[in-house]
Amino acid sequence: MKIDRLLAITIYLLNHGRTSGAKLAQRFEVSARTIARDVDALCLAGIPVASYYGAGGGYEIMDTFQMQRQAAGESDYHYIVTALEGLSSAYKDKDLETTLEKMRSLVRSGESGILLDLGAAHENRDTNEMLFLLNQAVQMKRRIEFIYTNSVDEVRTLEVEPAGVLYKWYNWYLIGYNPLKQDYAMFKVVRMDELRITDKPNEREHAAAKIRSKLEERSREQEMIEILLHCKGKLKSKCREYLNGKIIEEYENGDFTYQITVPPKEQFWYGVLLSFGSDAKVLSPQKLIERIVGQCSELMELYQPRERKKDSL
Repeated sequence: MKIDRLLAITIYLLNHGRTSGAKLAQRFEVSARTIARDVDALCLAGIPVASYYGAGGGYEIMDTFQMQRQAAGESDYHYIVTALEGLSSAYKDKDLETTLEKMRSLVRSGESGILLDLGAAHENRDTNEMLFLLNQAVQMKRRIEFIYTNSVDEVRTLEVEPAGVLYKWYNWYLIGYNPLKQDYAMFKVVRMDELRITDKPNEREHAAAKIRSKLEERSREQEMIEILLHCKGKLKSKCREYLNGKIIEEYENGDFTYQITVPPKEQFWYGVLLSFGSDAKVLSPQKLIERIVGQCSELMELYQPRERKKDSL
């Protein structure tokens, strides 16, 4: 219904700021002309939507405007409760549990039909304590210090201004500002040791959501490698589940050629490839083939019986 779309556009502009007509049209699956008419309707209703033209143009609600009426309905509360229940399964916190109880009291009956269980997010026994400290540091706006081991096993002591914590790629990450590098980065929480909150206040304000989007944009621009695999037919479901690529060609016997694009320094996809054993063969790139062959040779040497080693001498 049009009234629902008008409300949704208002909320979207309040949350995201200036947005182009093309992006709004794509978001709400209508034409740009329909968006223009909707904006006119909002202005007639007293909502101050300003139009801007040029390269950075779009629609924006003036800062003086605030939503005064209740904008959430029954189904909205169901989704909020579902999201909070999912967060509660990943992070145990009394304030979070209190918030969840409050929201549950606003829902009359039923549920959204979607359940979230993120229990795997705190399987590590130290994770919840780390998240609690990080959340405290974010709220207190104080710097933290910790020992960090990066993806190439370099160990450093870092002092960072925490902006927020993110659960992604099956791991918790700290979004933080490194004063020495004068840049933001994401730090995998499981790689952090001896975390402590310092007495030093942050020197700047941090908007975690905006920083996250910039970091994700940067990660999309980072070096990636394209891998081609020849897989047995029985691996189709596992490839879809773990590698998120696409089938390039299928053969009469059920085998298929699969293509994935991955960051070279991440370990997850590499472990998945090795777990496929002889059911998957890397076709390219050659450097990855040499890496696998070299590691397999080292493993064979490691597990070779001692008697056989002596005989070879």
